[in-house]
Formats: sequence, structure tokens, C-alpha cells
Amino acid sequence: MAIGSTIHTFTVHLSDVDRGVYDELQLRVARHPSETAPYMLTRVLAYCLEYEEGIGFSEGVAATDEPAVMVRDLTGALVAWVEVGAPDAARLHTGSMKAERVAIYTHRDPEKVAAPWAGKRIHRADEVLLHSFEPGFVEKLADAIERRNTATLTRTEERIYLELNGVSGETDVFTRSAA
Repeated sequence: MAIGSTIHTFTVHLSDVDRGVYDELQLRVARHPSETAPYMLTRVLAYCLEYEEGIGFSEGVAATDEPAVMVRDLTGALVAWVEVGAPDAARLHTGSMKAERVAIYTHRDPEKVAAPWAGKRIHRADEVLLHSFEPGFVEKLADAIERRNTATLTRTEERIYLELNGVSGETDVFTRSAA
């Protein structure tokens, strides 16, 4: 955790019907001073939507050689490399070399996020998945973030429904390849 980070706690009631994952998550998220609320919420969403045994946050924006979220198996091997925001092609290439699976979650325009990757070398680019949300979804709910948060997140048929501290929103999850 970086000096000056603010700790936020999230109790998330997760119902991921698409993957058959139902759990209550207790998350402690360190928000770096340079990190925006929409970016932090996207990190939390990425964690929840990728949730499986062995998942964890890195040190966030302070971690230059790790993704925002990662999944390790019981041996410690990196299984999933999950980026947030707008990573460059070199990070995606590295992640794809190190992990079986790479995903990106962004609250930004996915076309603008993917444009700089054109013509760049990304290992297994066709298997790298970029997930995005409807415009304004993350920003609206990010305004509801407090130090202690309670959320209910449901995903069904690639649509998510999120209630965060009494503020509700819903969005489709759009997925495309990085290639």
C-alpha cells in the first residue's frame, strides 16, 4: 500500500448467475491518492466479475510490474492477469506471456482504449478480452463510494445490476478481443 492511500471497505453480495458464483465478499481496497473513484470502482467490479479461488488485488496504481487484479493457483502460479483502465500493449504482452488468461476492464470508451494496440505485438491478442460498460455507468455509481460500502452485484446474461450504498445502476458488459 502506498503512503497516503485511503482504505475503503466493500461488503459485496455477489450473484454471478452466468458463472454460477454466489458469495459474500469482504474487500479492503487501498485507493492511491492519484487514483480516481471510477478507476477504483472498476477495479472492484473486475475483482467481482473475475472472482474465483486465488484472486487478489495488487498494490494498484503503485504496482508497475503486476496487474490490478490477479489470480494464482494453489502452487502460486499466475493463472489470470486482469488489467483495469487503459493498459498499453507492452503490459498486455507481458501479462499474456505470464498468465493463462488476460482480461481488461475499462470504464472508458473501449475503441479509444484499444486503438493504441493496433499493430503492436501482444502475445495471443485474440484471447485477450476487453470488457467495458455503458457510458456513465461507473461514473454515476463511483459518486456513491464511501469509506465503508455495501453493494449487491448481480450478473445475468452479461448484464450487471449494481446497488452501491443505496444508488442503483445497470449495464450490459461488452466484451471484445484485443486483436
